[in-house]
Amino acid sequence: MYWLENDKISFPRQDYANEHGILAAGGDLSPERIVFAYQNGIFPWYNEGDPILWWCPDPRFVLFPDDLKVAKSMRSYFNQGKFGWTIDCAFAKVIGQCKMTNRKDQQGESWITPDMQAAYVHLHEIGFAHSVEVWENGELVGGLYGIAMGNVFFGESMFATSNNASKFGFIQFVNWLIPRGYELIDCQQETAHLMSLGAKSIPRPEFLDLLGLHIKSLADSERWDYPRDQSGIDHLPENLKA
Repeated sequence: MYWLENDKISFPRQDYANEHGILAAGGDLSPERIVFAYQNGIFPWYNEGDPILWWCPDPRFVLFPDDLKVAKSMRSYFNQGKFGWTIDCAFAKVIGQCKMTNRKDQQGESWITPDMQAAYVHLHEIGFAHSVEVWENGELVGGLYGIAMGNVFFGESMFATSNNASKFGFIQFVNWLIPRGYELIDCQQETAHLMSLGAKSIPRPEFLDLLGLHIKSLADSERWDYPRDQSGIDHLPENLKA
């Protein structure tokens, strides 16, 4: 296991990751280290009480935005205007809900530790992390968050308390990203949910080549100005309708 030093922001070569995808341990969750990690295809993921673990799995699960699949069963959600959705209107609430979501393999624990939560809220405040919110009659019922750099979005987590709310938000978000030149969505590790939406596994070297091509600068590291779809305005809380 490669242990990181707190006073030096660096990582070993990505192909040094073990068979599970773990590349290194230790270090800190400073914005400088996290941003550097994502630029190099690395992300933190660990349980509370354990050292910080840094991952770069092979293969890598990704979605090319043009490959997005929308099932026929989702059409009524769009045609009937069941949900409203926003971007960057409730980041702290979204990550808080993601933290409370129980995953089958977590045994009641969340990998979104208090330190991770604070780190990503800070990344949102300085413009790197973004959230998608899904609303139903003024209530937050779904959402997702992640990191944007260059023409790449790195998805971190999503939640839903209403059927298909997170899927609705993800589909709307991908369609929002496409005309803005985004070429790749990093889904990190395989899930059946994202596979049904068109995501697939690619070899790590191919993923790293794509990062090198599409993260040429950090020009997109700023708060997005999202014009809300007025057709869904009735779904939103009063303080978001202005």
